[in-house]
Amino acid sequence: MPGYLDHARVGPLSRPAARALAGANGLATRMAPADLDRLFALGDAARASAARLLDARPHELALSPSTSNGLFTVAAALQGPGTVLVPRGEFPANVYPWLRFEGRGGPDVRLVEPDEGRHITPESLRRRLTPDVVALTVSAVDSLTGHVAPLAALKEVLGPHRLLIVDAIQGLGAVPLEAEAADVLVSGGQKWLRAGWGAALLLIRDRCAARLAPGLGGWAGVAEPFAERHPAPPLPGAAAHLATNPDFPAAAALGAALDDLAGQGGPAAVGARIRTALAELLDRAERAGAEVLLNGLGPAERAGIGTFRLPGHDPAAVHRALEAAGVVTTRRGEWIRLSPHSSTPAAATDLFAEALAPFARPAGRARTATAGPATPEPMPPDPASGTPPTRTTSPSSTTLTQEPTCPTT
Repeated sequence: MPGYLDHARVGPLSRPAARALAGANGLATRMAPADLDRLFALGDAARASAARLLDARPHELALSPSTSNGLFTVAAALQGPGTVLVPRGEFPANVYPWLRFEGRGGPDVRLVEPDEGRHITPESLRRRLTPDVVALTVSAVDSLTGHVAPLAALKEVLGPHRLLIVDAIQGLGAVPLEAEAADVLVSGGQKWLRAGWGAALLLIRDRCAARLAPGLGGWAGVAEPFAERHPAPPLPGAAAHLATNPDFPAAAALGAALDDLAGQGGPAAVGARIRTALAELLDRAERAGAEVLLNGLGPAERAGIGTFRLPGHDPAAVHRALEAAGVVTTRRGEWIRLSPHSSTPAAATDLFAEALAPFARPAGRARTATAGPATPEPMPPDPASGTPPTRTTSPSSTTLTQEPTCPTT
């Protein structure tokens, strides 16, 4: 669809990923011994491609089923005592693993406020560091505002003895990331990489591997899975944390997506095109009188996500009008999120502007949105459970007020 502007929710499967997925499924239909070897090789190739992208060694990478599973794996591996800092406003996938293992052998959890709706800054992190802090977990890109975390500066404040754990799913493939600063990085492929579900990258660098016990590591994570006595010694590197074998067709799609990203010039080239497309969309929104969340972000501070609202208009009505015009976005309470890709055609900007025209203010541009008091906003029901979750929404954060299933980021 030319008006698809929702890659921060789900990136439609790319052609290279779709071909790789179909080819791997073809191998699985035959399952001759040589075909099984080829399936395993596809997983190894995906890890090698990821290692090149993240400037890592292949053994520092493993394939997890999803971002959430990878974060739970890390939370199970980081044994207490100590405290892990978790910024408020993080997407729940990067909150619940730490809460679930608090009191079950994991470190205590300390929720910290972000700064002016952005990520935690190096200055505020420095103020919050106490001797008991062992790790900071943070999203590489905020899922509501699009703000890019200053990973290198955060790691410099943390120092070599505290871990920087990064949920990279909203940044990997959309923007250059300071990935070398991450001690641990987790990212699925179903958003900006357009690789579909079933495989995620789990990066555990050698410099911190000894500090992470294989809490969820199963038979696939040991050197002698068929030994007479267990536990057997763990495999070296990130593989020690594998519970079982990866989804090989999904791994093939992820590997193809990573290779396609490299073939397009890598995150810098693709990210530049995404940011250009987003800037044009936000400009059209402002012309219609919209307020843009964190509109003061510099070019290097915003990834592929921009969020706006039209004062005086029902956000649900605006969202429905966009959808009726063939423009696909995500609504978060009073905010509407835009997330184009490098493949987004120029026609999408025209469709978007035409859909906003009936709501446009005649009096020029609106103010930049600033933080204000939070107000409860009903959210659409979860398609899996039918349960209508409630969020407390402000321009700077989105916080769950109960524990529903969250189908998208």
